[in-house]
Amino acid sequence: MNITAVIPARYASTRFPGKALAEIGGKPMIQHVYERTVRASLVNNVIVATDDERICQVVTAFGGVCRMTRPDHETGTDRLAEVAEGLNADIIVNVQGDEPLIMPEMIDQAIQPFLDDPTLKMGTLKTRIRCLHDFLSPNVVKVVTDKADNALYFSRSPLPFFRDKWQNLKDDSFSSGKLRCYKHVGLYVYRRDFLIAFAGMAPTFLEISEKLEQLRVLENGVAIRVVGTEFESIGVDTPDDLVKARELFKNQQI
Repeated sequence: MNITAVIPARYASTRFPGKALAEIGGKPMIQHVYERTVRASLVNNVIVATDDERICQVVTAFGGVCRMTRPDHETGTDRLAEVAEGLNADIIVNVQGDEPLIMPEMIDQAIQPFLDDPTLKMGTLKTRIRCLHDFLSPNVVKVVTDKADNALYFSRSPLPFFRDKWQNLKDDSFSSGKLRCYKHVGLYVYRRDFLIAFAGMAPTFLEISEKLEQLRVLENGVAIRVVGTEFESIGVDTPDDLVKARELFKNQQI
């Protein structure tokens, strides 16, 4: 089975332009993502997909593989699908270009169910919420799953809603394990053919409402396998996030 990881990366980020090339520990962020993805044992090939020559030049300079894509893609999934159409791959892994501290083990954990179950079309990860701030934050996407670890729903709202405990929620409610709630980790695995089909689906009501692409999949009746991971990562969406990522890297906490 050919498993190819594709890292979508664009320069013109709304909240943080040029973040893919921001320096962390003497290397551009995109290089950290690439090198960690290469270390995943189940990945055969790694490609950066970008519409910006500056990013492509940097990737090529550190010995990575880069594919130029159209500049008019609205989402990273669309960019991923364009690259997938030209690949002879069975499985495509979408590793976010702004996750410089992603653990290679996380990538393998997300892939493994596809080796065990040939019917799976899409998968992702979840990790425990350990503080009240993350549970309440609309910037932290929550996920609930069924007993087979398939997604029931993703939301920016607190999920689930603890009707009888709402007024008494504290950090300890989550850190102690009393309440097992999960945040979504934005790493995706697709069967290649499904990825291309997904990119061609029209946006759906819940997707537009929550600004979460994965809801388009659920609204079309396709299961998403959600694997639990003990690892944490950090997405760099703002300059403040970059400061946190640099500090974590410096202290080798991730």
